[in-house]
Amino acid sequence: MSPSRLSLSALAITFALVALAGAAIALARPKPIENAMLGPQWQCNQIAFVITTCSPRIRQASAEAQTADKVTLRAHKP
Repeated sequence: MSPSRLSLSALAITFALVALAGAAIALARPKPIENAMLGPQWQCNQIAFVITTCSPRIRQASAEAQTADKVTLRAHKP
């Protein structure tokens, strides 16, 4: 093989590997989805169009708890 043909094939293989890595990263990135059955208290993510995970929204629950604590404190102040 001539040096130009070898470097051309190496360039093609490198390009193919970079393209596959980019596609793998794009598919593995979690995407938020809506799930009407669970309601607004849950947050769901889908990975690679196959795996779906759901968890309760922590921020919303902690914000509501802090608001409830402030109301309770105000009610008990003399």
